Amino acid sequence: MSNHVREAGAPPRRRQLRLGALATALTAALTLLCCTGGTAAFFLTELSGGADDLSPESRSACGTRHEVNITGAMPRFAQYGDSQIRNAAVIIKVGSDMKVPPRGWVIAVATAMQESALRNLPHLGSRNDHDSVGLFQQRPSQGWGSPEQLQDPAYSSRKFYEKLVKVPDWERMPLTRAAQRVQVSAFPDAYAKHEELASKIVDALAGGAARTAQISQRSICNAAARGAIAASGWTAPIPGGVGSGFRTAERPSHNGVDIAAPKHTLIRAAATGRVLVARCDPDHSGRLSCDVDGWPNKGGCGWFVDMLHAGGYITRYCHMIVKPRVVPGQLVEAGEVIGEVGTSGNSSGPHLHFEVHRDGDRSSHGAIDPVPFMRDRGAPLNGKA
Repeated sequence: MSNHVREAGAPPRRRQLRLGALATALTAALTLLCCTGGTAAFFLTELSGGADDLSPESRSACGTRHEVNITGAMPRFAQYGDSQIRNAAVIIKVGSDMKVPPRGWVIAVATAMQESALRNLPHLGSRNDHDSVGLFQQRPSQGWGSPEQLQDPAYSSRKFYEKLVKVPDWERMPLTRAAQRVQVSAFPDAYAKHEELASKIVDALAGGAARTAQISQRSICNAAARGAIAASGWTAPIPGGVGSGFRTAERPSHNGVDIAAPKHTLIRAAATGRVLVARCDPDHSGRLSCDVDGWPNKGGCGWFVDMLHAGGYITRYCHMIVKPRVVPGQLVEAGEVIGEVGTSGNSSGPHLHFEVHRDGDRSSHGAIDPVPFMRDRGAPLNGKA
């Protein structure tokens, strides 16, 4: 287990990362995104909460059936009214009826959130891209259908899915890229900022379906690991259960969890994101000695990676055995291998020290418990596959 005396990823006695420094880092990352066709906008918008009337237990439910009721009472979300959530239910039901995997439902709902705020918009002339109509702002002049057809939520949803499933490898694509392949939007990076809330809406309307992963052509609950991606877009970074937990009584400054694994176990990106940091973390003496096994009280994270994801979340992966396979600024897809388990830095044995931070805050102030966070996304840190 690691025994971090100072904050993981921070050089000795350095000041806490300032907001201005973070903004500079993000600006640099976004500049790269603009040039590479990545998902710039998903770093710009912070998502607010989920369903107001769902308990954590309800949000965590994930059964074997994911039936959608489009006529009954709808769950409440602060961001949307009843008619908008009902439109989301129609989108999900059409996808279910077409046997599109739940990942497609999340993509479709997020797309409609961006295009119409889940409103079935009428023809608005020059105020609305001339002839764009409906939930997905599809254009009759581009062959999507007649204006009357496109104002039928079920019809427009079906047309979206028909095009989505023809995109090669769409299920493993970043959400914004898959949506853009269907929509060909003038704002291709705008979709991913809705992924978090779209997943919560799918969970609330379809019995936890965003927590399922497609394994052997079946939707399996809470099994996103070993490269399988949950419909929410997340996966466990390595298989294996948590040993040392988050900020326990014995280790109140432990800002992540430790998952024991053999050396060279592949570490995967927990979600699509942009690499912020990939380097050797100095030990207490300021030495960059990450190519040897570490020891308790040595200090430092060893070889480590920080990644920024949709919704302002940051994940951290510490104690790699060799230099990470990714570099700062690189766009990495969920499930892509970023390094290998080791025991470099402040460590007493091979394991992955894994952290999750919110609000774009890499410091200890932004750290949250990864266990419930990953569980709620269908990628629990329990080693199941």
